[in-house]
Amino acid sequence: MSTELKYTPIDQLAKIHETLNATFRSGKTLPLDYRRQQLLQLSRLVAENKDAISAAVVADLAKPQLEILMTELVPMATRAADAAKSLEEWTAPEKPAVAGHESWNVTVNKVPKGVALIISPWNYPVHLTISPLIGAIAAGCPAVIKPSENTANTSRVLAELFPKYLDTSAYQLVNGGVPETTELLKLPWDHIFYTGNGTVGRIVATAAAKHLTPITLELGGQCPVIVDPAYDMKIAAKRILFGKGLNAGQICNAPNHVLVPVEKQAELVEALKATLKEFYPNGALDKSSTYGRIINPNHFRRIQGLLKRTQGEIVFGGAVEGERGIEPTIVQNVKAGDSLLEDEIFGPILPIVPVANVDEAIEWVNRFPHALTLYAFTEDEALKKKILAHTNSGGLTFNHTFMNLAADEAPFGGHGASGHGYQHGVYSYKTFTHLRTSLDMPSDAEAFPGFTYAPYAQGVVDYLSHALEAPAS
Repeated sequence: MSTELKYTPIDQLAKIHETLNATFRSGKTLPLDYRRQQLLQLSRLVAENKDAISAAVVADLAKPQLEILMTELVPMATRAADAAKSLEEWTAPEKPAVAGHESWNVTVNKVPKGVALIISPWNYPVHLTISPLIGAIAAGCPAVIKPSENTANTSRVLAELFPKYLDTSAYQLVNGGVPETTELLKLPWDHIFYTGNGTVGRIVATAAAKHLTPITLELGGQCPVIVDPAYDMKIAAKRILFGKGLNAGQICNAPNHVLVPVEKQAELVEALKATLKEFYPNGALDKSSTYGRIINPNHFRRIQGLLKRTQGEIVFGGAVEGERGIEPTIVQNVKAGDSLLEDEIFGPILPIVPVANVDEAIEWVNRFPHALTLYAFTEDEALKKKILAHTNSGGLTFNHTFMNLAADEAPFGGHGASGHGYQHGVYSYKTFTHLRTSLDMPSDAEAFPGFTYAPYAQGVVDYLSHALEAPAS
């Protein structure tokens, strides 16, 4: 395989778009056998090239092999194969009963929206590229896939593999930077699926609005953690750091900061420090440790800048290696307005914010834009209900972090500032599917005899007026 990432010429983008539209108009992507074959090919692409893909991800992000298998390769190969098995169930039309008009033939048809554009980020360059593509293929939608130029090695490998496994008349991968993405966004798509940050999300939404194109946005945000003082701090520490340590904290739903009652801050901090020593006996940056690196020097400097400006107290970590290594860092006594709370950290820094009690933690959460995921550690069922009722977020996970991404049967998505729309399993399929209702009226049936056609008699008006009565309390 080549070692250079070749950008797709901009003058080819409109041609690619027209090719995919012609394929869709031909009906080629509609048969379930075709969709099934493409999904199985996608699964084979991942499974048969795991070594080459893994090597590319390591070159881009220095992820440990277990992380690559657990979060990138196995889920995508499995979900593509599972989708292939589920097509008959997912695509089956529905026949709603129309009360009082049983003779009407009403059908909810599940039809593909059309040609889709999928723009994926760098932090999970395989998972977040293939996951929405599974939904597009299952729905019968051709798609252009635009991976991140920041993970050049992974994007190059995928660009070489896609045409070997997938039908290029329906599925094409486009590589490039801002100019290529900008040109893609000028074209009229039938659905756009974007994963990334809110700044670019607004650009994508604005471009989509010009064509009234429906979009899915997965944007992340500051995912807070609420810790009940009655919860076991050692368990909380281990599970919080599991989610924070993956990909060196570069995850859309990584724990961003921890809200803990002030009287429990010291105990939690000690548990966090002990856990990090357990996870990385020789230090996270040691060659023997299974710990990733920051994507590039620019993001490294951004994270370092946050640490330099914080008014909190660094109680663990802070060491760096070269221009990409930052060890997990615990910062306690972080207050509102601190540099670490300005935006999503997207790195291995964990601010600890002391609060008076859980009620104040809930108030704190509600002062910020809705996060992709809210985490809470508590065994108190009443408190769980209170958090569910009095906060809002894309998802809510109790007593662990990151694991909501492993619940394939449940929808995953943001809310408000963290995005909108869903993916995973059937919900990925639904994202690219239009529910098209058809009604077939029998020729011997009249919808509403007596007042369907003019002239309208006063008796019909009186009848409808009497029908318009307020319901009894």
